[in-house]
Order: sequence, then C-alpha cells, then structure tokens
Amino acid sequence: MLADPDRVATLVDAFAHVTVVCLLLGSAVGSESELEALHGTRLDMLLTKLVDTTARGVVYEARGSVEAGLLAGGAARVRGFAERSLASYALLDADPEVPGEWVAAASDAVRQVVAGP
Repeated sequence: MLADPDRVATLVDAFAHVTVVCLLLGSAVGSESELEALHGTRLDMLLTKLVDTTARGVVYEARGSVEAGLLAGGAARVRGFAERSLASYALLDADPEVPGEWVAAASDAVRQVVAGP
C-alpha cells in the first residue's frame, strides 16, 4: 500500500518497529489548503496515532519552501505533542537548499531524538 499524508491511516502501518519518525515536509507542494492541513490537522492526527507505536520521537522539518507560518505552527504542534506524551523531538531547521549541511543536521536531529530528552 502506498502511504498518503492526506490519509493518515495509510501511514500507521509503516510505524511498526520504527524508533524515530521523520516528517520531512518542509518543501511539500500543494494548494494552500492542502499545505495548511498537512502541517495542521493532518499533523495533529498523525501525532495522535504515534502514541500507540514503538516510535520514541519525531524529527519535524521546520524549514523549507512551505510558508514560514505554517512550518512554525507545525513545529509548535510537535512541541506540544512531545510535552504531552513525553516523547522526544527535534526540529530540523537546516536549509534544504544546502544538501550537505541539511543531511548533517538531519542526522544530528535523529541522534538527538534517539538519545531522548
């Protein structure tokens, strides 16, 4: 089955035996309403579903071509989820236009989540 971020239920099975969920959608494309949902209500639903998985935490891409306000809102949602669920999280704020730096920052973010709060 192909996972579709617009249908969160298609993603849940992919979380079996996953330690860190990387939400790398900072440069996602779509209509304004699709991007608002992706970094808003869909993100909320996804985070809620993570509570009953093996995931220890989340890396959220907080920088990219998506409007900065949407990314800031998504980052706030991830922070709130982590505080409520005691999960670990990291915000990936590296410039995706600089691939070497982005990859290094993403790797560091995953290590940070695995290490825990």
